[in-house]
Amino acid sequence: MFAALLRQQTLVTVIALIFLLLGIAATLRIPVQMIPDIEARTITVETRWAGATPQDIEKEILVEQEQYLRNVPNLTRMTAVAESGSAEIELEFPFSVDMTAALIQVNNALSQVSSYPNNVDQPRVVSAAFSTDAFLRFHVGTLPGNPNALDIQLMSDFIEDRVRPRLEGIEGVSEVGVNGGAQRQLQILVDPAALAQRGISLLELREAITQRNRDISGGELDAGKRRYLVRTLGRFDSAEALAELVVAREGDSIVRLADVADVRQGQSRLNQLSFYNGQAGIGMDLRRESGANVIDIKYAVQDELAAINETILRPAGMEIVLTADDVRYVEASVSNVWSNLLLGAAFATLVMYLFLRSARATFIGVIGIPFCTIAAFLGLMLTGRTINVISMAGIAFAIGMSVDNSIVVLENIERYRRQGLDRIESALRGVQEVWPATLASTATTILVFLPILFIEEEAGQLYSDVAIAVSAAIFASMLVAVTLVPSLCSRFSFSMHHAAKPDGVQAPGDERPSRLGALLERLIATPLRRGVILVLTLLISGWTIMALTPPAEYLPEGEEPKTFARMSPPPGYSLQEMASIAEQVEAYFLPHVQAEPDAFLAGDTEVPPLAYMNMRVAPTQLFIVAEAVDSSHIEALMEALTNYYERFPGMRAFASKGSIISSNDGGTRSINLDVAGPDLATVYGAANTLYREAQAQFGNPRIQSQPSSLSLDQPLIQIRPDWARVAELGISAEAVGFSVSALGEGAYVDDFFLDDEKIDIYLYGPQASLPLDQLPNLPLHTPDGYTLPLSAVARIDETMDTSVIRRVDGSRTVTLNVIPPASIALEAGRGDAGAAAPGRRVALDGGCFNFRRQRPAKRHP
Repeated sequence: MFAALLRQQTLVTVIALIFLLLGIAATLRIPVQMIPDIEARTITVETRWAGATPQDIEKEILVEQEQYLRNVPNLTRMTAVAESGSAEIELEFPFSVDMTAALIQVNNALSQVSSYPNNVDQPRVVSAAFSTDAFLRFHVGTLPGNPNALDIQLMSDFIEDRVRPRLEGIEGVSEVGVNGGAQRQLQILVDPAALAQRGISLLELREAITQRNRDISGGELDAGKRRYLVRTLGRFDSAEALAELVVAREGDSIVRLADVADVRQGQSRLNQLSFYNGQAGIGMDLRRESGANVIDIKYAVQDELAAINETILRPAGMEIVLTADDVRYVEASVSNVWSNLLLGAAFATLVMYLFLRSARATFIGVIGIPFCTIAAFLGLMLTGRTINVISMAGIAFAIGMSVDNSIVVLENIERYRRQGLDRIESALRGVQEVWPATLASTATTILVFLPILFIEEEAGQLYSDVAIAVSAAIFASMLVAVTLVPSLCSRFSFSMHHAAKPDGVQAPGDERPSRLGALLERLIATPLRRGVILVLTLLISGWTIMALTPPAEYLPEGEEPKTFARMSPPPGYSLQEMASIAEQVEAYFLPHVQAEPDAFLAGDTEVPPLAYMNMRVAPTQLFIVAEAVDSSHIEALMEALTNYYERFPGMRAFASKGSIISSNDGGTRSINLDVAGPDLATVYGAANTLYREAQAQFGNPRIQSQPSSLSLDQPLIQIRPDWARVAELGISAEAVGFSVSALGEGAYVDDFFLDDEKIDIYLYGPQASLPLDQLPNLPLHTPDGYTLPLSAVARIDETMDTSVIRRVDGSRTVTLNVIPPASIALEAGRGDAGAAAPGRRVALDGGCFNFRRQRPAKRHP
């Protein structure tokens, strides 16, 4: 075979060039991402119930859903969270589970839930890994000076209708989220006095609306040769049509909705605010499809943003800007790896030349580098992988290894040349003699890396790209060494040694040992010397392993030069109060956006210059995503944010670095402590004790708790009807509850279709939000036509409860997320982490807690 290859040198060259050209063309088609796609191991069930308290959500939704979801096969952990207006259940599965089948099983389990309360949206089931989370974020704000005098918070529906579809139409984009702003509503503002005057209750009003607001199919009718479909139209098609609804009849007169209420199009109550560099607006984030090229998406999005601004937003007085661009990390990282790859190839060439002392021999030795690199890319493409930081690192690793086989073959061919054989004969004998050893060496190297492909967890999914790239490159290097290298050697004349040999180099036919050889012979001359050398080698190796091996971690952090900083207030804070605090935070940090570094470097301020500052404000947290201009100042920025947050009484602060490999709340370095028990007061007490103990034991770590507040300090108004009195008056429990909801915060009635969009119909009192001191005077209508204040039939108590309820595997639980300083090693089961061994459970009075290491999960926005 080798003789035939040497006779067909032109054919070998043509085949090599064809492989090179096709490989380059194929390489350009491989998607580019930051990291490999990670399989989702979690399924999340999201359920919305507008206006509901966490206590009602837990009883009416979570407990019911958990009853069926806990029977899903292979479920390892179920975490449920109830907060005002929403419920979320996260289901974790092992890596051996088919997630498509798991999704079907979860949907089947949810279908067994018999019913939900009125106004509960259908559960939304999603499964996504953090590697497919949002990587581009945008801010929609008004034009400078706000020439159209827009209230940007009321433009959410406009953006949903006009901007979001344009971005989601870009190839490779899977979803675009819109955050902030108020949702469109059709609002009915009732006049309680007008209702009482006409003897109409709120329940009767709701019943009249829902009974009319429906279309009813009437089947089919035949007329000769034609078949007709029949429908009875009843749905409202405009606010005016709703206002004309006949609510009741009084003798010969009728009462229309317009007689007792005002009907208008409005917006829901704001539940969060969004700011970018101090400008209020609406946030958007973009997610990609699995396997999509993020660089292509970015440039397609930039072109589309220019068109959207020109044709849609600027004429309306708004504009959209790109605020957070994770693709630049991809571009910088891939560019850096490419630079290192080229630099490594250059150094490999230089080292080979220094040893071979021949330009032609060096050229033959390194000819395999481009072929091996192309082969590595082809291996990634054929296995469905992408170009990312991990795979590029694998290709860089393979460069130095890819010349080994060529050197072995080249040296053996040169040995036969020195013995006097001609070029073709020396090439033939040289490759025939060493190809079995080259094959064995290649096979053992591949077998070292291939087992990574069988690791199912995150480490295997992340680093299997390295195994594929190295294996493909090494296999290609063997083929190059036994085909292309002998062909080139048979064509070129070269000498790998100079006539004048340097000291220590043995000339052909010179039997005298070199100085180095003589030294080695003396060292191993006797059994005693050999034993001493063996013992010293073992001792030095053992000391190196013990003293110089760095601390073990499950995965590297892969940190991004930006921080995610949260301020968690005590329970009960309103959005207005948090907005007031946000103004102070903004006034403190905003002057440092794009500021000169002189003041920070001189120590006049603790805040480094910021590249940008994104801020979201909600009643439960103030959340900032910021990046320092100089990435080395990220720790100082985190410290400055934490210190300023803690100036506000009762606030808890938590800041963490972004990560490309794990979640943004500490990654795999963090330790989660789950505290569970039947009594929340006891659980919160134990969690606070652990909070303080972790601060003492870990040396000022960053600690985040879930829920964010570990106290039963959420003010809660409980209305306790006098049921005997209520029954005497003929008022139902539903009438009491619906009246409190409608005249207080507003109550959902039905759906209204505006074109193809479904919006909610809400019933409100004359005021958008009932003042607390007016709650006892809230009017209740009896079937006999009387109107009584709420205080006449119910006792109103003020108490304290929790604002968020967290359940793990059916038990109320608090989780502490502890991120120790980098100086503390966190090796599983030992080290400075003390008793914090993963999986260890410790009993408490009234409950228990257990340690567990956090696994990469969803990246929080």
